[in-house]
Amino acid sequence: MVERATGKKLYIETVGCQMNVLDSEFVAAALAERGYELTDDIRRADVILFNTCSVRQHAEDKIYSALGRLKHRKRRQPELIIGVMGCMAQKDQKLIFHRAPHVDLVAGPGQLHRVPELIEQVERERQRQMAVSLPRTAGARGKVAESFETFEEHDPDRLAKFRPARFQAYVRIMMGCDKFCTFCVVPSVRGPEQSRPPEAILAECKRLVDEGCVEITLLGQTVNSYCYRHGDGRVTRLPDLLAAVHELSGLRRLKFVTNYPRDMTDELLDAVRSLPKVSPYLHVPAQSGSNAVLKRMKRGYTVEEYREMVERVRERVPDAALASDFIVGFCGETEEDFEATCELVRWAQFKNCFIFKYSPRPGTKAVELYEDDVPEPVKRRRNNELLALQNAIGLANNQRFIGKTVEVLVEGPSPVARASDAQDVLQLAGRTHDDRIVVFDGNRRLIGEFVQVRVTAVTPTTLIGSIVTVEGKLPSLVQAGL
Repeated sequence: MVERATGKKLYIETVGCQMNVLDSEFVAAALAERGYELTDDIRRADVILFNTCSVRQHAEDKIYSALGRLKHRKRRQPELIIGVMGCMAQKDQKLIFHRAPHVDLVAGPGQLHRVPELIEQVERERQRQMAVSLPRTAGARGKVAESFETFEEHDPDRLAKFRPARFQAYVRIMMGCDKFCTFCVVPSVRGPEQSRPPEAILAECKRLVDEGCVEITLLGQTVNSYCYRHGDGRVTRLPDLLAAVHELSGLRRLKFVTNYPRDMTDELLDAVRSLPKVSPYLHVPAQSGSNAVLKRMKRGYTVEEYREMVERVRERVPDAALASDFIVGFCGETEEDFEATCELVRWAQFKNCFIFKYSPRPGTKAVELYEDDVPEPVKRRRNNELLALQNAIGLANNQRFIGKTVEVLVEGPSPVARASDAQDVLQLAGRTHDDRIVVFDGNRRLIGEFVQVRVTAVTPTTLIGSIVTVEGKLPSLVQAGL
């Protein structure tokens, strides 16, 4: 029998990708089953968990700084339990205990279902606990894969609890990665690529929709690589999965992230075009516009192949909004290489780009093979120049929406409005079907609703407007919250 921690408070801080957000949701739900109450005030917490990211050094530095701030509190309050979960936990393992001796538990992303058990062991034994998966070099692929498990395998019915919003949900369709880009730690910290059975995914999505979810985002490290091989020889790929989930009554929007360029098949693009609920938004990281850099990154495609992919997107899904990721200052990147990246961005006209300065990640092939030889000031300049270029493109592209009306799913108060939470009418934020951010004034009761917004102004990343209707209601009734 599980002992209930009645009255105890749990604080979880999440850094990184949507997969981490989903993992934190599951951990919070599992601990709630044992009597924990979630709090957003770290000072009140009896258990403090950090769900971590290792993709960039800044994310790790942030967690170690937060751990450092808790050292003196742990001395005053020895019964406080502090845990580190996720990708940094899998990568650093015992190093976390060395750098932060007051940490009580470490759990990798493939062992998060054990977090409640680890907390109970810490309380019972007052000894550090660690649960991590096998390294990729530990043996046969199947053996390593078995050591990376997900919550869905253990608690499939606990899906609706602790979602950030009742009307939106993430659903993991696969975990791990087999691409082995030289700059990336994901294959080692998330394990081998594994696709979940489509029947389990569809059942999960149906439960979420039955509970009022109108938007589902399918998650995978390279989501369009999804491939489930059935025992009878059948194969289910992402287009098939999209078609099945699309048929759920009550679902309004279906998204999927993040995509790998070489797996952007015509069949997938045709599914995006032909299935009305599927968002015409494709996030396809390029990482560089230079073939020399792409080769050192071991991305598995050339700039010409990436451009051909973009052309097929434009041909088959003309209204698709394309987004990308870029790393500037990767090992050996010259000014000519950087200019090639800028040229790709000019040509592709992305809706938005996530731009990062390269930081060496211990355990990756880039650290082993190449010198981090681009000076930090140069990385910073290139980052700023590419960001300025993308901002100019985003502003020009968004201006075509001025005067048009767009459908928006209202997600909550905008960042500007969050300081004035007491107001009923405030600035709200939401997204269009193709994932454009929209802000407008409205009643907080609209959160979770679909509204029609007429665009009156834009920024490089945001459409600004005013409500026209809410599912047939007039603007005066909307402002009144009726």
